[in-house]
Amino acid sequence: MIVASYIIAAMMPGFGLWIRNVSFSGAISLPLLMLAALLFNAGLGVKTEELTRLLQKPFILLGGVSCNLMIPLAFIVAVSFLMHIWPEPEEVQQILVGLALVAAMPIAGASTAWSQNANGSLALSLGLVLITTTLSPLLTPFVLHMAGFVTTGDYSEDLHELASGEAASFLGIWVILPTLLGLLAHMLAGEILISKAMPYLKIINYCILLLLNYSNASLTLPNVVSQPDMDFLAVTLTIVVALCISAFSSGYLLARFSRVSNSETVSLVFGLGMNNNGAGLVLASVALEDHPQVMLPIIFYNLAQHLVASIADLALFKSRPPKPPLPASV
Repeated sequence: MIVASYIIAAMMPGFGLWIRNVSFSGAISLPLLMLAALLFNAGLGVKTEELTRLLQKPFILLGGVSCNLMIPLAFIVAVSFLMHIWPEPEEVQQILVGLALVAAMPIAGASTAWSQNANGSLALSLGLVLITTTLSPLLTPFVLHMAGFVTTGDYSEDLHELASGEAASFLGIWVILPTLLGLLAHMLAGEILISKAMPYLKIINYCILLLLNYSNASLTLPNVVSQPDMDFLAVTLTIVVALCISAFSSGYLLARFSRVSNSETVSLVFGLGMNNNGAGLVLASVALEDHPQVMLPIIFYNLAQHLVASIADLALFKSRPPKPPLPASV
């Protein structure tokens, strides 16, 4: 369905562009409200008794957060050196900025769905999502500043400006606040009411998620289709898949090094491999609209992380194939 939303965005972008232009009170756009709704529902789906188990193994959580921060940064630095031989410097900068926005986002709520379906530790999955989300006003500017030092020109300036102000306020208002409000609403409503409403909320989440993907892709993919640059597309896809595999592998290696249980290994693999690219796409479309090509690596990663997750699930965990819980966010 993600692939279908991208194809429609490339062929029929009009409605997606209209969604992007809808705003309320002149400052609150419809994509921002859609993102907030996804994260509110993600917080709403967190069971309160699971929160009490988050700090049972703080060193695993700390290791997961550290790898989630450092592995993508190291990858970006490596790409910046290796891509010096690429004949188009502008394309290199676009790839690096896109990778930076992927790396700067907290762990995706969708990782808990994959982890739960593969019999992973739900407490550890939730812990990684909530901690990286809570710390994102600190971690995201750090990643963007670091990426700003390996980029050049206007791209470097944009990353530093984004890290200095807009990123932290964006995450605080549109990522952390909706998540906390969802948690509070769950506590007030109680488990019985939430469990009855959750099937309907999941359907709403799927619709919002696909519309958000379609709307953000409508800004970039039509130009990719009408004026394809096959070399740029091929190298971008190759780099994005390599980053994705590196991120998933770091979770597995951390689990082996820490000698954790199989269920915790599952949670680390999916947690470290999947980032909240919905937030990254919205942030890129709002703050970097003058550089729409930087969204292409994020769009590719959004698709790649689910494909790599399915391969990891089959190759490493051989989970049964029941219908998984619908993801709260990408």
